[in-house]
Amino acid sequence: MGTRKKGSAGKKTGAKKTINYDLHNHVIPEAVVEAIRRNPERFGTRIEERNGKRYFDSHGRMTELLPEFCDPAAKVAWMDRVGMDVSVISVGPPIYFYWLKAEAGLEITRLANDGIARMVAQYPDRLRGMAHLPMQDPDAAIVELERVAKEYGFKAVELATSIEGVPLADMKFRKVLKTIEQLGLFVFTHPYQCLAQGWMDDYYLRNFIGFPLDTTMMVAHLMFSGALDDLKKLRILLAHGGGYVPYQIGRFVHGHKMRPEPKVNNASSPRELFKRFYFDCLTHEPRSTRHLITMAGADHIVIGTDHPFDMGPEGDARQVGQVNAIPGLTAAEREWICSKTAKKLLGED
Repeated sequence: MGTRKKGSAGKKTGAKKTINYDLHNHVIPEAVVEAIRRNPERFGTRIEERNGKRYFDSHGRMTELLPEFCDPAAKVAWMDRVGMDVSVISVGPPIYFYWLKAEAGLEITRLANDGIARMVAQYPDRLRGMAHLPMQDPDAAIVELERVAKEYGFKAVELATSIEGVPLADMKFRKVLKTIEQLGLFVFTHPYQCLAQGWMDDYYLRNFIGFPLDTTMMVAHLMFSGALDDLKKLRILLAHGGGYVPYQIGRFVHGHKMRPEPKVNNASSPRELFKRFYFDCLTHEPRSTRHLITMAGADHIVIGTDHPFDMGPEGDARQVGQVNAIPGLTAAEREWICSKTAKKLLGED
């Protein structure tokens, strides 16, 4: 299992099988690892070897560089174990590299995109690629985006919820978002740093609370800035169940009605703009996912495993098992979450 070059997603063995798509799955291409190992000063991070294992700097702590990060055969073997047919792979947030100078940022980004493309080429029926962009230089980001869309046919772009503290809704990034929209790609947003300060340093709260909060703040800025009114066809997929947005969207709507501040840019109602977003169902609580379905609809929800990071679902059953645990899940809802929504986003429907 996992060593074949062409997988068997969707085997025709009697009854029609739902093809399970994972749209939140991370990699660190080997070319990126080697570039960091050779020149840690240039790329502002490091790779360490201990007792025959490799580790990378993940937000200030060293994390084991598991084979599933770098080796597509290991990735596909894991997919076979957990019943995942297709994974759309994107770089892990610790290697976004937005903090680098523009030249180094573009260099490592190209290595990442070329590395992802090589992984996909080895297992074209099991893997899809997401582009990574050097957002510290929007002009370079557009050039790289157009390159990978043309050369590799990527259908998605992974972006952070903010770029070195600047909201994604900021006008400096608008031309990048417009290019993504014009190319017909969708955006997968994933936090990489916790912007909120105070009480976050303890207990790993920068991840538990900070990441969902960063997503929520990004959504609010995109809504109230008028960015989504300007980008009417841009599709955005949110990680980690959409942060706190599905639970607090009513507060956004009420605030927009009652307060003058959210109206300064003449933005549309958050109730309508909420319909523009897609969500992975990585909530770690099936009842929360049921609420997400109620709020957003199964046709706006996909599987997300966060593999191979430890904040993915527990155990080898992983996300497919979590989908099955959603209370009152209908066959139609399951098909949308496991397959149809992803295929719609990827243009494979």
